Amino acid sequence: MNALSDRVVLAANEARTLAAQVIRRAGYSRDESEVIAASLLDAELCGYPALGLARSITIAEDERTQEPRTPVTVVHETAVSAQIDGGGYVGVYSLNRAVEVALDKARASGFALVGLHNSYFSGRNAYYVEKIARAGYAVIHTASSEPYVAPLGGRECAFGTNPLAIGLPGEPDPCIFDMGTSAITRGEVVLASRLNQLLPPGVAIDAAGSPTRDAAEALKGAILPLGGTQAHKGYGLAFMIQAFGLLGGTGRTQGRAQHFGFMFMVFDPALLMPREQFAAQLAELIAAMKTTPRTAGVDEIRIPSERAFRERARRRREGVVLERRLHERLLALI
Repeated sequence: MNALSDRVVLAANEARTLAAQVIRRAGYSRDESEVIAASLLDAELCGYPALGLARSITIAEDERTQEPRTPVTVVHETAVSAQIDGGGYVGVYSLNRAVEVALDKARASGFALVGLHNSYFSGRNAYYVEKIARAGYAVIHTASSEPYVAPLGGRECAFGTNPLAIGLPGEPDPCIFDMGTSAITRGEVVLASRLNQLLPPGVAIDAAGSPTRDAAEALKGAILPLGGTQAHKGYGLAFMIQAFGLLGGTGRTQGRAQHFGFMFMVFDPALLMPREQFAAQLAELIAAMKTTPRTAGVDEIRIPSERAFRERARRRREGVVLERRLHERLLALI
């Protein structure tokens, strides 16, 4: 561990161990804590601190962590589909089981449709999509959540930040796109509140419906849909993902978990064309994007997740940088 004036630098394995210790002290088993910590560390490494180690604090302090849990179970299935009960586990644990089921079915049949309910907070959704894409499959993943976002024209929370993640197998790395449908993630608002930082303008409203940059006031109010003057697009996507959550099984669950519904559609590209042909065409598409003439001041055109992959490699070499206040808070929980 290296210390700076207001920051602390941890090796990746130190950061993962710290997160796992916090989660285990909150009541998860050693193996469960390691699975959860791996997801949080990956978010931190890829440059998404709001979904990273700080979330181990949120998980530890969440009342749902102390509620009884049951094993993650497939409650209905066919050769190409499965509905999974998450057992009340946090999503950064239970969704790993959904990935396993989806891959097993896709390997057997070329296609899989998997829903998961009775869970919550899935973290960085690209984490699961990347696992599937690196296994050689295409994937579309949606996640609905409890109300944090106001609908277009509304001033109260009505639906979640509702991310959409898409992945395709590629070389040397898969193509991964992961986006929220809100102007800012709930995690970014929570982290800004913890660190007493201002929010960007135009991303949230207070309880009265007035624009605010105060994170604490935004937590009492609502996040806005993605898009600014084009927010009808973010709102439309969010609505459809919330509706897809019904197929994920939200109607089977009571309490706060009833808003969380997760869906994976996974398929083998070979269903549509030979894998080698698809790989060659995808490589051509990537090359076409990256060799497009650039506008002034632009050094490089990147493809989705290229920045995250580079950042992950860099942070594995150089270490994970945490705000000292966050590091001290984590230490206080172990």
